[in-house]
Amino acid sequence: MLIFFDPSLVFLAVPKTGTTAIELALKGKADIIFSKGRKHINAQRYRNKIAPFLGDVFGQKPRTMAVMREPLDQLSSWYRYRARLEPSNPNSTKAISFDQFVLDVLQDDPPQHARVGSQFGFVTSGKGKVLVDHLFAYERADTLHAFLRDHFGAFSLSETNVSPKMKVSLSAEVEAELRRKRADDFALHDQIMAAQGHLSS
Repeated sequence: MLIFFDPSLVFLAVPKTGTTAIELALKGKADIIFSKGRKHINAQRYRNKIAPFLGDVFGQKPRTMAVMREPLDQLSSWYRYRARLEPSNPNSTKAISFDQFVLDVLQDDPPQHARVGSQFGFVTSGKGKVLVDHLFAYERADTLHAFLRDHFGAFSLSETNVSPKMKVSLSAEVEAELRRKRADDFALHDQIMAAQGHLSS
């Protein structure tokens, strides 16, 4: 998470949405940086814990932004990223199929390798209200980059923390189950795409 006093903006880092590249490009302009274990603070925790602190101490009430990726594509990225680990590592997906990984993600208590959370859960309250002021679609990088240039001026991005390239496929049955259980994720991403890649409140 990056906090900028000028412009008055907070970048919330949804995992596996290209956030590392953006953070590397903009961290030199940030006033406060949350990294390592605190990098992926979600919108609910930001609103409850960090926002009051910024207001009380710095007199800041910044708007928030985040990126959301097509849900199946994001899970594919997680799977490929963790497939680089040896099977002895509890986070590894190397020895399991993509079908099994998705089914594990959908469990009420996922095994270690499938604890990846939900993008919808990251950007909303416990009651499903979107808490992010500017939501961008990962697939519309042009819209996101134009917004960032408007606020920060020229910047350059380099690929980093990229998941290994490999073919993955999901059975129709498992995809149907994913779409049923993560309907909110798919619906919100569709809403962002329908807004030309930038949903603002």
